[in-house]
Amino acid sequence: MKLLVTGAAGFIGYHFTKKMTEENYDVVCIDNINNYYDTDLKYGRLAGLGFKQNAVKAADPDAFVKSSLFPNIRFAKIDLCDSKHISKLFSEGEFDIIVHLAAQAGVRYSLTNPHTYISGNIQGFLNVLEAARLHTPKHLVYASSSSVYGLNTKTPFSENDAVNKPASLYAATKRSNELMAYTYSHLYNIPVTGLRFFTVYGPWGRPDMAPIIFTRSIMEGQPINVFNNGNMKRDFTYIDDIVDGIVHVMNRIPKGNTEDCTPAALYNIGNGNPLPLMDFIASLENALGKKAIIQFEPMQPGDIGETWADCSSLERDTGFRPQTELSGGIQQFVEWYKEYYNINRDI
Repeated sequence: MKLLVTGAAGFIGYHFTKKMTEENYDVVCIDNINNYYDTDLKYGRLAGLGFKQNAVKAADPDAFVKSSLFPNIRFAKIDLCDSKHISKLFSEGEFDIIVHLAAQAGVRYSLTNPHTYISGNIQGFLNVLEAARLHTPKHLVYASSSSVYGLNTKTPFSENDAVNKPASLYAATKRSNELMAYTYSHLYNIPVTGLRFFTVYGPWGRPDMAPIIFTRSIMEGQPINVFNNGNMKRDFTYIDDIVDGIVHVMNRIPKGNTEDCTPAALYNIGNGNPLPLMDFIASLENALGKKAIIQFEPMQPGDIGETWADCSSLERDTGFRPQTELSGGIQQFVEWYKEYYNINRDI
């Protein structure tokens, strides 16, 4: 089976690609390695897949870099907005499954850099869909987000809920992806599955997200900003559960819904257990052995008060449900953080 993974230098993309090295797939992975956050972290993830930094930096869209660790994976440095090379990649790759995890992430960044989200998340995904139309894969799986639920106040969030009140442009682009995917599935009979991820955390996470921001500040004795005066709940989901969920869904190709026979599906992937943000901070404090200095702030534009995944559809259709407890996941994250940043483990 031939597999294409987009966004392999990203948080979820790296972990998923690493998982695929254990399976019998011929994997091609791509990323543009943009500078939205520290590229050293991205190169570090790729190094874990056997791609040397110098080779990746020197790569061009027409050349594959071979892994020094895994014989079944190759990397190409391609931007999703480069329609010419995306089309060429699909034409030559003849992929059975596409797992599209590349995107411009971040809610707050979308408030100040809106054009980046339209080009990366809308135009980039359109190029993927067009390539899939011309070179039909057996299954296209793509990353959506729990942010599509926006200002929805009904909990837990179900895939059947209305999602017409996004609270950020990032959320709007992810909802747009779902609509675009459904349209292409309906028109061209492409099996597609969208995955709404809920507050993913774990080793190799993004430095613009709370786990790394909070951990760094706690260890350095700096205050952490806690928005909405701490009255936030999140459905924290460990990265290994996210990856296992993708694998389960990837191998379940939708045959067509009951309404119009369009082979399109949507699933939440979350822990199904919303926890107060203050509990998350307490878990970090316990793992670090150090108290946080908390500075309460009002709600920020684009934020929402609570996320909570109803994963009954995922469990019904695949038999899988995330189960990692927060304390265990946080401990794994902290161990990685100390090792990656060369910090004394006894601190």
